[in-house]
Amino acid sequence: MSRFRMYPTPTQHAALLEQCAHARYVWNLALEQWSMWTRDKGATPGYVEQCRQLTEARAAFDWLRSGSQTVQQQALRDLRQAIITFYTGTRRRPTWRKAGIREGFRIVGQQSSRIVKQNRRWGAVNVPKVGWVRFRLSRAVPAAKSYRVTLDRGGRWHIAVAAIPPPVPGPGTGEVVGVDRGVTVSAALSTGELLTCPGLSKREQKRLKFLQRRLARCVRGSQRSRLVRAAIAQLHVRAADRRKDWVEKTSTTLARRFDVIRVEDLRIAVMTRRPKPKPDPGRPGAYLPNRRRAKAGLNRSILANGWGALVRRLEHKAAGRVEKVNPAYTSQTCGVCRHRAPENRKSQAVFRCVACGHQANADVNAAVNIAAGQAVSACRETPTRVSSKREPQHTTFV
Repeated sequence: MSRFRMYPTPTQHAALLEQCAHARYVWNLALEQWSMWTRDKGATPGYVEQCRQLTEARAAFDWLRSGSQTVQQQALRDLRQAIITFYTGTRRRPTWRKAGIREGFRIVGQQSSRIVKQNRRWGAVNVPKVGWVRFRLSRAVPAAKSYRVTLDRGGRWHIAVAAIPPPVPGPGTGEVVGVDRGVTVSAALSTGELLTCPGLSKREQKRLKFLQRRLARCVRGSQRSRLVRAAIAQLHVRAADRRKDWVEKTSTTLARRFDVIRVEDLRIAVMTRRPKPKPDPGRPGAYLPNRRRAKAGLNRSILANGWGALVRRLEHKAAGRVEKVNPAYTSQTCGVCRHRAPENRKSQAVFRCVACGHQANADVNAAVNIAAGQAVSACRETPTRVSSKREPQHTTFV
C-alpha cells in the first residue's frame, strides 16, 4: 500500500474530520446490529438492507445528509468485508471505531476522475463533499479503484492507495542468509552485518520524558493537556516514521541481495503479552510481584525494533523466498562444531563455544544457525515449535 501526504486547507481539514465522524457513526451503528444477534433472533440486516436504512436516516437527519453518501455506504462495505474475513479466520473480530484513533474513510471511483497530477511534485485528489485536496507526489501513483484517507495521531492526513506492488527479483545466485532479530541489535545477518533500527535520539527521549511528566500535572481535558498530548504524539510519530523507513529499506536490500531469506518463526503477539497477575495465597486480595514493569520495557523494545514489520515486508517483496526456522537452541548452538550448551552464551553480545573455542558475536552466531535451516535437538531432529526465543536448559548434544 502506497501512502501520500495530504495538505488540506483549514476548511478542508474540518470537512475531512466531519467525513471521518460520519463513517465512524455508520460503522459503529452497523456493528451494533451485527453484535446484538442471538440464536433466538432472526438474521441481522445485510448490506442491501443497511443501505436502505441509511437512506432513511439521511432523510431524517440533516447532519448525516450533509456528508457524502458514497463514504457512508463504503463504511458499510468495509464492515461487511471485515465480518467475512472474521468468519473465514483470516482477521480478528471487527471492533468499535473511536474518535481520534485510526481516523479515516474510503473513497471509490476511477483514478482519472479522482486523482490528477498538477505538476512534478504535487497532485490533487477529489474527496466527496470536500473538493480537491493537494497531496505530495513522492512517487508515481499506482492504478487503483479505491483510496483511503487517514489521519494519524500526529495530525497528518494521508491518502493510501490499495495496490499490490510487484515483488523484488532476487539475484539468482542461490545465496542464503539468516536473520536473527534482537533487542540490542535489531537484525543480525549470517554474513556478519549488524543492523539497528533508528529510534528517538537522546535529546528527543529526554524531551519525551519531560512532556510525559508535564502531562501528569495537567488538568484532564484542559487546553494545556491537549497541547502536551499533541507534542507527545509528534515524537511517537517521528519514531514510527523512522522505523517504517528502516524496515522498507532493509527488506528491499535483503530481497535484492539474497535468493533465500531465513528468519525465526516467532510468535510476537504471545511474546509481547502482559504477564498475568499472581494472587498471594497468604493474603486474600493481594498479589505477588510478577515483574510487570520489566516485561513492559521488554515489550516496548521488541515492538520498537519492528520484528513483525520486517518479516511481513520481506514476505511481500520476496514472495516464496522467505523461510521460517524453529528458533529453539539457535542461541546456544555453535555455528562451527554444532555443540550446544547454555555455557556457550557468555553474555548478550559474546558467544564462545566451550567445545571448540569458536568465538563470535552472539547474534551473528544465531543468524548462522538460522541460515543452516534447522535447530538440531539432542536426537538430531527438529524440536517442536516454541513460542519465544527462550531455550530450554539442556546441555546434551549427540
